[in-house]
Amino acid sequence: MKRTGIPCRDHRAVFLGAGSAGVGVAKQIVQFFMREGMTEDEARACFYLVDTKGLVTADRGDKLAEHKVYFARTDNNGQQFKTLEEVIDHVKPTILMGLSTMGGVFTPEILKKMAEWNTHPIIFPLSNPSSKSECTFEDAVTHTDGRALFASGSPFDPVTFTNSAGETKTYYAGQGNNMYVFPGIGLGTILSKAVEVTDSMIYASGEALSKTLTPEEIEMGLLYPDVTRIREVSVVVARQVIRAAQEAKVDRETSIRDLSDADLDAWIKARMYNPHGEVQALEREVGAILSSIGRTNGHVNGFHHHHHDDLNEKNSKL
Repeated sequence: MKRTGIPCRDHRAVFLGAGSAGVGVAKQIVQFFMREGMTEDEARACFYLVDTKGLVTADRGDKLAEHKVYFARTDNNGQQFKTLEEVIDHVKPTILMGLSTMGGVFTPEILKKMAEWNTHPIIFPLSNPSSKSECTFEDAVTHTDGRALFASGSPFDPVTFTNSAGETKTYYAGQGNNMYVFPGIGLGTILSKAVEVTDSMIYASGEALSKTLTPEEIEMGLLYPDVTRIREVSVVVARQVIRAAQEAKVDRETSIRDLSDADLDAWIKARMYNPHGEVQALEREVGAILSSIGRTNGHVNGFHHHHHDDLNEKNSKL
């Protein structure tokens, strides 16, 4: 949102796909808008949901599924918009979200209109797999003159493109994947011994993620941090989830409430699962068990040496 330079209240979001997933994503953004100072009604009015019958309105004539009612438009003055193209032209959105599993439905014409109306249009084709993505990354870059803020559900390769100003640049697709926050949410919840996962904890995870981008990643135009830093990112997400749990007073690990952020990060890191240290950890555990029953590593190793000697002797006789 900040990259667009547009205040939250001036955004207009068209969601293609009004199933439970689409509605769930839209409601999360409504919560963000409310935290930015908007009322719930003001925030909800920024969203236009489109299903197979067109724009979701209260007077469309069909019985809406319960989850769609919240976003049903009442300001359409009896007019119905039956296609995505009609809705786009009516709304002139700043945000175009795809959760429809309809591959290629964000056509070049639609993408060009998004670029015409917005300096940095938000284009998020979130459907998986890539064959069902509403548009490709290359399409989004090419038809918005390289100005789209893009994230997809499926990964896309980088695209090198020369814009209308003659500037050649390599663009990198963002991937809106929950793996950026789920490990941190789970870790923070477990380590804080939270009795419940609150909405504020979920919100804190997303807010934390947005602050983990390095200056180099921002310069590259990335919307999400490099996936190779996922463990580092997860520490920050876990810390903020823990802080949110503490603020909501749902945490039971009271001993860490007064830790500084740096100390809390170190505390979290010491308790993170490390797959690269599993062999050493297993050796320590086995050693401790053998010591407890009176057998040392030497005895065990001696057993293995004798065993190998016996095998070698048998092999030499064959």
